[in-house]
Amino acid sequence: MQAAPQVQPLQSVAGTFWRFAIPSIVAMLVSGLYQIIDGFFVGHFVGADGLAGINMAIPLLGLIMGFGLLVGMGGGSVLSNYRGENNLPATQATLVTSLCLIILIGLLATVVFIAFGQTLLNLQGATGVTLELSWSYVQTMSFGALISIGASAMPMLVRNDDSPNRATVFIVAGALTNIVLDYIFLGYLDMGLRGAAIATLIAQSITCILCLRYFTSSKAKTKLALKQLDKAIAIRIVQLGSSNLVMFIYFSFVMAFHNLQFMTYGNTTQLAAFAIVGYLASCYYFFAEGLVSGLQPPVSYYLGAKQYNRIIKTVKLAFSVTVGSGIALIILLNLFPEFFISAFASGDSALVAASKNGIRLHLMALFLDGFLFMASIYFVAVGKSSQALFVSVGNILIQIPFLFVLPKYLGIDGVWLAVPLSNIAFVLIVLPMLLINLKGLKKMHNQQSDIAARAVAYQ
Repeated sequence: MQAAPQVQPLQSVAGTFWRFAIPSIVAMLVSGLYQIIDGFFVGHFVGADGLAGINMAIPLLGLIMGFGLLVGMGGGSVLSNYRGENNLPATQATLVTSLCLIILIGLLATVVFIAFGQTLLNLQGATGVTLELSWSYVQTMSFGALISIGASAMPMLVRNDDSPNRATVFIVAGALTNIVLDYIFLGYLDMGLRGAAIATLIAQSITCILCLRYFTSSKAKTKLALKQLDKAIAIRIVQLGSSNLVMFIYFSFVMAFHNLQFMTYGNTTQLAAFAIVGYLASCYYFFAEGLVSGLQPPVSYYLGAKQYNRIIKTVKLAFSVTVGSGIALIILLNLFPEFFISAFASGDSALVAASKNGIRLHLMALFLDGFLFMASIYFVAVGKSSQALFVSVGNILIQIPFLFVLPKYLGIDGVWLAVPLSNIAFVLIVLPMLLINLKGLKKMHNQQSDIAARAVAYQ
């Protein structure tokens, strides 16, 4: 049997980590341009109503992306683990099963969002022009849910096939296409939010086609073969990827609840400001997600190869960069808020003032979002699906009382403060969990060293 390609064992931990992390960071940042560029063009060509409308649509789009990460992160983790074990037939079965899940989930998502999408927008307080604009975006994206899920999942499978650079190129190709089409459909043809959605789906289609072509080419380590869906592997993929889905359910829930609270305690201007602050925060989210997504392939491989000390070193490196970069961005945004806000709004003093307040309050603990995402991905990578799910579910549950209570006493500032304060509380629970798990890996590494030392002494 031909051995599956491996993460190079002689490469340094930092070198291996950055070999996966840098392409993953670039891929996530470029992928994030789908949303940021949409926001840029919507803010300048549609205005505050457009920003509010697209913000109402984001919770539903978050669910679609969550399904993509369910398959991509779960399937990628299983794929890398089998590669670490040199089990080529299992890697091929994992690829086929992942693609089947993309199709099944994508078709189901289309039916659900077409049937209930407008109701979900109404529950967020969308009315009038905001509802009209938002539904035009959601309806179009719902018809292309399969494409969006595939564009989220398949580059992760390519990356875990030991081709992180190609995965990045495929995402970049789609993102650049999206920028051009956004300008044509919004700036030139004046198609509004429906045009933004069409541009996104065309761009995502290009990414999907390139990924499929890769897996049928001579460049692929795991070539696409005619195999049936493996139920056991499918269950494993869903188990490992479920925490990512729940994380995006959390994201969608929090976003929808924020939208409702902003409309309850504020107005469309406050909601548009929330959209701008969200776009700014997403620059860090995409960087952090890319960084810690780069943690998953080597950690999953090290686990299969029983290289426990390398797992510990990789996590320490990812933690320091994730948290440090978040703190640096907080400082930068607070020093130059008007500069960053001007990318999405100009000439609206009320919108600028509301956005500055949001930066000061809502982003005060931004780096903790990166830490929590890292913890969830780490537990997926080491096969601890229950712990990963706890991080995601716990983050949902702890948000609810903060979002419900704080606005009653602090008004609009309470809406802005709900996420950072709840993140501080939840990190006090998750951090000890992570440290305990790493301590267990350290113990297994020491046991390996003792056995090796005794073997040498015996010889």
